[in-house]
Amino acid sequence: MNQSRRKTKFLVLVTMFCSIQVILMLTPLGYIPLGPVRATTMHIPVILAGILLGIKGGAITGFVFGISSVMINTLTPTITSFVFTPFYSLGDYSGNFWSLVIAIGPRVLLGILAAVIYQVFKNRGEKLSLIGSGVTALVCTLIHSILVLGMIYVFFGPSYAAAKGVEVSALFGLLLGLITTNSVLEAVVAVVIVTPLTKVLEPLTKKVM
Repeated sequence: MNQSRRKTKFLVLVTMFCSIQVILMLTPLGYIPLGPVRATTMHIPVILAGILLGIKGGAITGFVFGISSVMINTLTPTITSFVFTPFYSLGDYSGNFWSLVIAIGPRVLLGILAAVIYQVFKNRGEKLSLIGSGVTALVCTLIHSILVLGMIYVFFGPSYAAAKGVEVSALFGLLLGLITTNSVLEAVVAVVIVTPLTKVLEPLTKKVM
């Protein structure tokens, strides 16, 4: 495949993954309300894009994930949406520049990490690729959750605690609970979906890499 056709196929596939992100955002499947927080499946196309399309594809799809997070928390906010968008306030608590960093930064990094981690397994032989896709999905989902919740703790700790109705001293335990419940569930779902899809889609995309 010549360079021009390779670039065209890459653009088509990136557009496909980004379109999936938009569809998920516009349906209840993308951001699933769980009380005052939201679980998400938006990380799954980002991980797949990183695995199949490399760092650039993963980063682009992750950026779309981040922008969708800003939009959904602006248009349909919860009590803690100010940590993801500078365009929403709750009483004395409002979003700012760091809201954009939290919403977009870890999502771009998610796609980059997926590409890097999977490549480590793939370089060790095709037999490890299947295992590698599952491990990549698991590790990347957990790292993503830890980064997002960790940044919330650092940049919005007191405000987030007040919005949730807990003492600041109890916030670390609250966020740790989210990691061990919502984040683990998101990681398991990612492994179940990403592993078989990688096996099916990788032969169709390998000429893009």
